[in-house]
Amino acid sequence: MRPPAQPRRVPPPLLLLFLMNFMPSFGKETLRTTAVTPQFDKSMDYVDFIHLNVLEKKVLNSSEVSVQYLCSKPCIINLEAVASSEFRTGVPVYRRRWKDEKNIYVRQTRQIHLKFPSIMVYRDDYIIRNSIIVHSVILYAWISHQSVSSYDAEQSESYQEAVAKNYTFLEAVPPFQRPYKDHKVCLQWGADYLWMLQANKIPQCPHESDGVQILNFIYASSGEKTGIVKRFEQFENRELETVRQHQIDYPMFTVSIWLYLLHHCEKDLCGIIYFIDPKEMYSTPAIFLNEEDIIKCFFLTVESEKTGHVHIQMHLIRGDDLAVKTSFSLPLKQWFRLDLSFKGGQIEVSSIGKNLKRQHHQSFTFREDFYCDDTAGYFVLGGSGYVNGIEAFYGPVKYYRLNVLETEQIFNPLHDKEIAEQIEHYYERCMDIQDIVYEYRHIIRKGQLAQRACYSENYYIEQLHKYGEKSTCDALTWGKELREKYRTLFKLLQDMDFSAPDASEEESDTVLEVGQRIFEKIAKNLSSVDGLSNLGSSVPFLVDSSCCGYHKASYFLAVIFETGLGVSVDRTKGLLYSLVGAQGSERLAVMNLGYKHYQGINNYPLDLELSYAYYSNIAIKTSLDQHTIKGEQAFVETIRLMDDELLKAQTKENGDVFMWLKHEATRGNAAAQQRLAQMLFWGQQGVAKNPEAAIEWYAKGAIETEDPVLIYDYAIVLFKGQGVKKNTKLALELMKKAAAKTVAAQYFYKAAQGGHIEGTLRCSLYYITGNMEEFPRDPEKAVLWAKHIAEKNGYLGHVIRKALNAYLELSWHEALLHYVLAAETGIEVSQSNLAHICEERPDLARKYLAIDCVWRYYNFSVSQINAPSFVYLKMGDFYYYGYQNQSKDLELSVRMYAQAALEGDSQGFFNLALLIEEGNSIPSYILDHLEIDQALHSGNTSLLQELYYRYISWEPFFYQFWLHLQYTIFRLYLPIILLEHDQNRHRLNLPQGAAVRMLQDQCNKMNLLYQMT
Repeated sequence: MRPPAQPRRVPPPLLLLFLMNFMPSFGKETLRTTAVTPQFDKSMDYVDFIHLNVLEKKVLNSSEVSVQYLCSKPCIINLEAVASSEFRTGVPVYRRRWKDEKNIYVRQTRQIHLKFPSIMVYRDDYIIRNSIIVHSVILYAWISHQSVSSYDAEQSESYQEAVAKNYTFLEAVPPFQRPYKDHKVCLQWGADYLWMLQANKIPQCPHESDGVQILNFIYASSGEKTGIVKRFEQFENRELETVRQHQIDYPMFTVSIWLYLLHHCEKDLCGIIYFIDPKEMYSTPAIFLNEEDIIKCFFLTVESEKTGHVHIQMHLIRGDDLAVKTSFSLPLKQWFRLDLSFKGGQIEVSSIGKNLKRQHHQSFTFREDFYCDDTAGYFVLGGSGYVNGIEAFYGPVKYYRLNVLETEQIFNPLHDKEIAEQIEHYYERCMDIQDIVYEYRHIIRKGQLAQRACYSENYYIEQLHKYGEKSTCDALTWGKELREKYRTLFKLLQDMDFSAPDASEEESDTVLEVGQRIFEKIAKNLSSVDGLSNLGSSVPFLVDSSCCGYHKASYFLAVIFETGLGVSVDRTKGLLYSLVGAQGSERLAVMNLGYKHYQGINNYPLDLELSYAYYSNIAIKTSLDQHTIKGEQAFVETIRLMDDELLKAQTKENGDVFMWLKHEATRGNAAAQQRLAQMLFWGQQGVAKNPEAAIEWYAKGAIETEDPVLIYDYAIVLFKGQGVKKNTKLALELMKKAAAKTVAAQYFYKAAQGGHIEGTLRCSLYYITGNMEEFPRDPEKAVLWAKHIAEKNGYLGHVIRKALNAYLELSWHEALLHYVLAAETGIEVSQSNLAHICEERPDLARKYLAIDCVWRYYNFSVSQINAPSFVYLKMGDFYYYGYQNQSKDLELSVRMYAQAALEGDSQGFFNLALLIEEGNSIPSYILDHLEIDQALHSGNTSLLQELYYRYISWEPFFYQFWLHLQYTIFRLYLPIILLEHDQNRHRLNLPQGAAVRMLQDQCNKMNLLYQMT
């Protein structure tokens, strides 16, 4: 009896094989035994299918795939692998097809060995030079039924028209995890060796992320028109760059900024962070703090209060701009994080507290998308030539160029928590001090007005008040705890005279005036003999002065704590007062931060953009200060304490040099008139600045002597209106008159070359922004140009002049104090002068400074581009012999001597020669730097001769002495040499008299050379 057929369900092949061979027999086998192979009913409908089973789903040449399929008609089975790489997608890399016309309605299995191109599965070698990085490989399998028509056959064999299809992914193997291919060839020895040298070197690709840390360190923004400039380039990673370009007209980015805001904006807008495009126009994003007055009513009075809302401006795709404003305002005097995310036409703004909890949040949605190309222009943090910055401290600033992140996803921690807390505590304390000062003065003034009303008609009481003891407030209204906390402040206030009738009633001016008085009193005490001995007790008074807004005191404190001047070194407090002083626009404090970030010293991170932000601030002020006649300013002069001639030339108004110049100028000497006018106008050579007297000499020389240089100088003074009424017409006439003279034309050129401040500032701006083709972005060059101008500042010159005058008067304490103040701003001449003082008076340095003064400031000096050669020699000696706690470093010593030689000091060559004589060697890169050909001087003797020759050739006296010595020695040993040569004539195979003639020729040359010198 025939077993029933099984519709739709086909037994597995192994089961069929088992039934065919091992079917048990329950009787005698006969020819009528029924076949066990199932017979399918062709009238029933069967479904074609195909299945892929890959044991190891990786792109390998040993990959094996099991293809299971069932065909209901004669069919063609297709197998195809498609790969995608960095440059191309959908590339077929493997194909296989076969027909099956017999096994209808029977499940089949076929094992296929995949074979891929070598560049996909093997590492680079001498033959396979460029293996590719494969991103993905898809293995497709499908069944198509055979057709009679060739056209139908082509259509039905495609994957889309398949009756059954399937696919699976294969994992790509990274290039350096792939095996090497056995090419079955033997390379030549040279080729094989060259390949083995680089076979196992794996190139390291730099990690690139869309998250950029714009600012890592705290930045003190003074609210002026300077700030940090950042520019971004295209991504090196092609995928990231492709995404960035796609998002230009649908931007997706996030900005996170930590801020400690001191005041709300006093202008219409104050810059927080904004983007400037190549046309110098605002683009997306442009985030500002705006000015808004809120009217508040208290009983019968009306007061206005400034509030600061976030103003956000975007550039739209269609070309115009759109702006929105948050409904919430930013808090004052507390750290918070401002997070902004942009997605197409949507903006999310959040204010996050120090505890990372959200304080405010607001969303804006627009119908149009924004336009943002962050490589076509530059970002600015703070102020610029277009807008003032905010009065604040910036913390870390993070910019995610390609992603929109929620608050919880942003990683931008406030790193310097200690200094952040110090800033909070400082301003909390200062609020108390300012309130006390203003209220105390208000009470005193109120009492004085009441007294005047009493004695206005009594002459004797009025005289008693005028010449008697000044009014003080003994019955203080403040509590005992507060009076104890600010004991020094109350004592100072009680000693002050507030009876001046023209004193300001404005709170800020009153507090600042008190701060100035406190500072001047302390500065006078510190400048006295042994005044530095009381420096520790002066610190609380300086803190009070700083809190009153007089930031010269802030810079004093910064230097005191950084150098350990009379106190223990405290770098955190030093940084605190540097930041506070810089935020308050104290010139020396700003320069101190600019210098430290330029060099990356004293735990300040190296940051050229941050350094430029500080230096450019002072460079702009320098230009303005030179137009200001008032103020404690002096010309910045390079006067070294080791230069006796320059020190002798220093004078005062009653000094011999000045009196002699005045005498010659009165007689009509044009050179004396010019020098005298310059000394008086700029305050040079120790003469007090007196622009009015200087202009008289300029005018006298221009009119009487008609000297072109004096005419030009006088014209410039009239043109700018410096110390005299501006007269443009007369200035132009004088310039034309000076230009007619030959000497004046040369003078114009020298003046242009020598430093037009405004032009130099403009060049530094071009270098930092990189927005002009003629000035490719170069932050270091921008810093150097801004630094060059900032170091000409008159207020800095005044400090340097005070230090020099104190040194000339042998007032060592005052000289030390003011040279430390100037040296910490990065002025090289002050650094080397201070180190010289510490060498001259080591007892003074050890007593008052907690740092190694000599080592610190000579080290600072050699790091400058304008360091003198003697400083390199000093440091070379320190590294060679070892200096106190500093270990020896022969290579650094050689570098210092070599640099001194390159600066034109022959002693550098002499010291290098001594090192070789002592058995040391000079690195080859230093010889290359000195332009000494090593091929010509392979031995030490030849190298020594070259170094000594350079030494004596740079010193005329030593050169003549050397020639004389050589000549004398040669004449002395000539008879002996001749005798030896005569005895060995036959051994040397020389004709008779040849050696004598050769030596006599040499002697004649030496004699001639000696006579010429």
